[in-house]
Amino acid sequence: MIWFPFKVSYKNLLGIDIGTSSIKIVELSRRGDKIKLENYGEMSADAFYEKPFRSSDGSMLLLSNSEIAKAILAILEEAKISEKKANFSIPDFSTFFVDFELPPMTKNELPEAVRFSAKQYIPMPLSEVTLDWAIIEGAPKNGGLSSSSKILLVAIPNTIIRQYQEIASLANLKLQSIEAEAFGLLRALVKEDKKTICLVDIGAQSVTVNIVDKGILKKSHSFDISGNEITQVISKSLNVDVKEAEYLKREKGLLLPELAKVLIPLVDFIIAEIEKTSHNFRQTDGKEIEKIILAGGSSLLPGLKKYFLEALKTEVEIGDPFLGILYPEVLSESLAKFSPSYAIAVGMALKGL
Repeated sequence: MIWFPFKVSYKNLLGIDIGTSSIKIVELSRRGDKIKLENYGEMSADAFYEKPFRSSDGSMLLLSNSEIAKAILAILEEAKISEKKANFSIPDFSTFFVDFELPPMTKNELPEAVRFSAKQYIPMPLSEVTLDWAIIEGAPKNGGLSSSSKILLVAIPNTIIRQYQEIASLANLKLQSIEAEAFGLLRALVKEDKKTICLVDIGAQSVTVNIVDKGILKKSHSFDISGNEITQVISKSLNVDVKEAEYLKREKGLLLPELAKVLIPLVDFIIAEIEKTSHNFRQTDGKEIEKIILAGGSSLLPGLKKYFLEALKTEVEIGDPFLGILYPEVLSESLAKFSPSYAIAVGMALKGL
């Protein structure tokens, strides 16, 4: 028998992001205080089923649970991933986010007060949703609260939870958790940064603006403009097919004058929503945004970072979810090309590690 005075344990988890146009899976492991990228894989919807995974507004999965599970199994097989424990993300537009204030009360009184207040904000019977909440301002003091407390409430329809439970079961995975995308992005991109950050996820179907203050999610706002819409606008305006439009978006972006003319109105709309959300946060919390982090595949649009910087006069960076994660040097170039689009999957895999 070999004796190890200090037990070395590995822990592996999968993060799975079922997006509109693709499914992404990341496998991470932990050894001590080191996180390592073990594997990753992706499958686009058009390559597998010739239609998107979600409806045009992103609110529902177009494919059956078994078809989604089949796609996940195909990725696991292709990438030779054997780990079974998985965390799934749920699109922010499939959940309800709201923040509100409660008067001073004891810690024991809070749960019932939150449920009572939730009825005013959630447009569904509470029996049909699962609630999660956190105190984002106001701390218990001497059996009560020192002042009014601000609550961040998240509600997920039970039908969606059951759907993801079935998908995990059909894919032979051990479901560890289901979580809104915003929390995965925060975990992957903000990490230990204590600044007041605006985290902007430009996804295939929507854009989500999140305000994070000292590592705590304070606000989340989604709206219907997306990477897919940008591609469609290029296709129609320049009279090219979608494949060519996607290439132009990815390789030329705002650096090509004729493309910039088409894209700037859409980019300006995103900037206006950022400014509106930031203004609301400034009004309620009295704080300015100190940094903007861009995520999602379309965040790599050439010229976008510079345009944001000039328009918003604030530090802007492209989010790198693999920063601080160990991986072979040979992967550096390829990861740099798509890392922002993997932020949600990485954030899910980090949950529990």
